[in-house]
Amino acid sequence: MSYRLHRYRSADGRLELAARDYRADDNGAPALLLMHGLTRNSADFEPLAEHLAGAYRLIVPDQRGRGLSQWDSDASNYRPDIYVQDMLALLGELGIAQFGVIGTSMGGLMAMVMAAMQPERVSAMVLNDIGPVLEAEGIARIQGYVSPGKEMANWDEAAQRIAISNAPAFPHYGPGDWLAFAQRTCIQNPNGTISFAYDPAIAESMNGENPSTVPPDLWPLWDGLQSIPTLVIRGGISDLLSAQTVAEMGRRHSGPFDAVEIPHVGHAPILNEPAALDAILPFLAEQVH
Repeated sequence: MSYRLHRYRSADGRLELAARDYRADDNGAPALLLMHGLTRNSADFEPLAEHLAGAYRLIVPDQRGRGLSQWDSDASNYRPDIYVQDMLALLGELGIAQFGVIGTSMGGLMAMVMAAMQPERVSAMVLNDIGPVLEAEGIARIQGYVSPGKEMANWDEAAQRIAISNAPAFPHYGPGDWLAFAQRTCIQNPNGTISFAYDPAIAESMNGENPSTVPPDLWPLWDGLQSIPTLVIRGGISDLLSAQTVAEMGRRHSGPFDAVEIPHVGHAPILNEPAALDAILPFLAEQVH
């Protein structure tokens, strides 16, 4: 799946950031902004992009400190409100006035913030395993693996390292799945070793009882998003987003709202699972034009 790599300046002007721009054949195709989770990058959406790129213009950024985007020397800038400003700068530079958004985990938090700030621009949201309440068990697990540790000798070792951290969320994965996972989340260094494709300082944003990546009490924010058509994807065995939270999200949302669970998957679904595609594709076709 081909894309153009777009380079742009961060909202504060300090960093060079990168985004994939999958341009649909039709120049008038609606735009979708796809935003990854805490330790991921734009490659995280490659499996989903195969199903969307023909009908939509996909803008898939590497948030600061990830993928091909520059690392920030000030680790306190690794937080959702800063990322949101970067996204608005990116969309402004590309001349995109209205867009749908798909956000995985941290990217979903960003989606809610963007929709609250500029609801007239966000045509619809797909929130991937994220909501106004994050379970303590899931936060603790993320805190346990976010520090990337030492370099890995080769891709096999990288796949094994990722499997150790993520096996509870993907119990059906085999060696080939873990290798593909590693190749989306890691980079090969000039000396042949493998590293995770993010700044280790990102771990600081998950430190302590009140991590800066996890804003407190998001129900007031959610309650202000009732005009935004929303689809919530939940991993059926997720330890971060509970079924009870999803039900309460639906109860409080008066506009178009749907939710689906992806069986036998934890945090967070890759979004190419059949149940995910069966929900996402018709939702976008109806809500994003």
